[in-house]
Amino acid sequence: MKKLNSLCHLLVILHPFWLSLAAAAESTINYLPGFDGPLPFDLETGYIGVGEAEEVQLFYYFVKSERNPEEDPLLLWLTGGPGCSSFSGLAYEVGPFRFQQAEYNGTLPTLVYNPNSWTKVASMIFIDSPVGTGFSYVTTNSSAIRPGDIVQVSHAQEFLRRVSIFASFMFLES
Repeated sequence: MKKLNSLCHLLVILHPFWLSLAAAAESTINYLPGFDGPLPFDLETGYIGVGEAEEVQLFYYFVKSERNPEEDPLLLWLTGGPGCSSFSGLAYEVGPFRFQQAEYNGTLPTLVYNPNSWTKVASMIFIDSPVGTGFSYVTTNSSAIRPGDIVQVSHAQEFLRRVSIFASFMFLES
C-alpha cells in the first residue's frame, strides 16, 4: 500500500509537468522531482500519434542503454492489466530508478538510482498502452478506444513504425 501511495503522489505531482510536454512530440528529461541531481541516464518522454488521423496519442518513456545504446538490444515493455501505466515497470520493476522505501511522511517520495536496471545492458521503451492507460489518450470520440488485443497490437505496431528514436535499431530496417 505504501508503494501505491508513493506512485499516486508522484503521478499527481508529475501530471501537470507531463501535460505541458504533450505539445511537443518528445522531450529529454534531465531532472525528476524526488531525484537528487541530474539523471545519470538518458530519459526521453513523449507522445506518438497512431490511427488514421493520429487520434490515438500513445505516451512513452524511452531510456537509452547505459552501456552501448548503438549496439545493445531494444526492449519494449508493456505492463499487463490492462489499465496500468508502464510507469510501474519503469519505477518498480526494471527501470533505472526506484522509490526509496520509507514511511510516508507527507512529502515527495525519494527516487534513487537502480544499479540493477535492465537499462544497464539494453535500451528500453515503456508504452502506456492500451489508449486510456497512464498518459495515453484519444483525441476523438471514436472506436479507437475500444479495448481488444487486435486494436492494441495494431497501435503498438504503428507506434514502432512512427517513432524516430528507433531509426538506428536494425530490426526496424526494411
